[in-house]
Amino acid sequence: MKYMHWSTLGRPFFLFFLCVCPVCARGGDLDTIGATLLWQVDPTLKAGSVRVAHVEGTVAANAFEVNPAAVGQDVSLVTWVSSNGSAANFPNSVGLESWHANLVAANFYGLNTGPAPLVSHVDNYDADYFYNNFVGSLQQPSIPGRIVNQSFTFMASDEATVNPDYDNYAARYGTIFSSGVGNGGSVLPPGTCYNGLGVGIYGSPSGVGPTSDGRCKPDLVAPDAANFPNGANSYSIPYVSGSAAVLVQAATRGDGGPATTNAAADLRTIKALLLNGAIKPSDWINSSTSPLDFRYGAGLVDVFNAWSQLRGGQHAPIESTSNSPGSPHPPGTNLNNEVALTGWDFASITNKSIGINVSDQVNHYYFLVTNVSTLTATLVWNKPLNKASINDLNLFLYDTVTSNLVASSVSPIDNVEEIFVPALAPGRYDLQVQKAASTRVSLSETYALAFEFFSVKLNLTLTASDLVLTWPLAPTGFRLFSTSTLASPVWLPVGTTVSVSNGQNVVTLPTASASLFFRLQRP
Repeated sequence: MKYMHWSTLGRPFFLFFLCVCPVCARGGDLDTIGATLLWQVDPTLKAGSVRVAHVEGTVAANAFEVNPAAVGQDVSLVTWVSSNGSAANFPNSVGLESWHANLVAANFYGLNTGPAPLVSHVDNYDADYFYNNFVGSLQQPSIPGRIVNQSFTFMASDEATVNPDYDNYAARYGTIFSSGVGNGGSVLPPGTCYNGLGVGIYGSPSGVGPTSDGRCKPDLVAPDAANFPNGANSYSIPYVSGSAAVLVQAATRGDGGPATTNAAADLRTIKALLLNGAIKPSDWINSSTSPLDFRYGAGLVDVFNAWSQLRGGQHAPIESTSNSPGSPHPPGTNLNNEVALTGWDFASITNKSIGINVSDQVNHYYFLVTNVSTLTATLVWNKPLNKASINDLNLFLYDTVTSNLVASSVSPIDNVEEIFVPALAPGRYDLQVQKAASTRVSLSETYALAFEFFSVKLNLTLTASDLVLTWPLAPTGFRLFSTSTLASPVWLPVGTTVSVSNGQNVVTLPTASASLFFRLQRP
């Protein structure tokens, strides 16, 4: 590890970089996070018009700067900022080039290597200066960048000081912080703050939750694009930052609906979509009181899935009901009205007075599911500005015919709730967002909800010489397998290239005399 002493406001901080060697090999990571497929469908979705911040600790004295040429970008893209001033040219007197910054930039906005190569501008800050003068400042002045990549961590002992600063900054400005949780051991700040995105590594060990106060972190994982035996968290973080930038571009231009651009681009909506679009590893687990996996968070980031759910549009609750605190809250009365099976919402929920008491409040979203389906639903809200705790929101799924509870996410300490049901039977369902009255910071809370019910069908068409297999583009993450027998089958991946045509994944195979059976598998 490389350690750097970092002192501010009279308090000592220790910052360490999450990589150990300036060697990086990329391979198919843009495929893995859904960016390649996204560009096949819409080549313009590369974070155009979105300004970002790239915050870097120093790898040597004053060395924090990205070299734009190293990532295929023009010098005009970047402004460099430190306690020595700012510069618009490179090299400059503000700082020195950092190999770490170059590798992080490659996975963020690298011209051919990052998910956000067309960002409108990059502000490259020295981390010490950035924290002292912006996030950790009493005034907390705003920065122009909307997404902030932070490929570093503080020490665990700094959590109580660092996290509130980041939470307040995000709540104040809607800034999206994508931060590391560490290469191993316990998760570390600022990736453990409530209102940011804590990012781990997919395929290698990284920081494992819970946080010191019991919350679920990381929020997501991403590949690290490195050949290190134990992974390097620094290089997974920018894949999430770049994915967030792409979603902000899509939301701002109206992909979530032309009348809802502000709601769609809100920090909470972007976070909910990224978490809900993530692909669950085969050993992913959670519980009703621990909404995310302590190793993977919501899963492997997939920007195509998140964008597809954004395009599902905003859907308001069908109705809202009030209940005495702690009392049952069954489905309401407008059961035959329903919303689309894929989409999102950005709404407020307010506890109401019932006599001398304050109600539990429930927003109801009704769905008609006609096939056995997979459901993922994610609820996100912020820790409020300058508050020590959060409002208690919960997520429930009820069968509207029987009024039976199917699943719930009821963490009393997280500001994320998630329900994942891999095999949901056909029927009518009530997805409920509840604001509990018993634990509240304020009567009203604004939340984002992302949801997806899906059932993927594999289609086979036989031509004179070929077998053509197709399935929908969204959601992604499926692989095609085949076997020659269903008696003790050995399923093997089909190695043929998957192409995209008319909104479908397409695999074309030559016909053979032997019988073959196929299935889709995720992950």
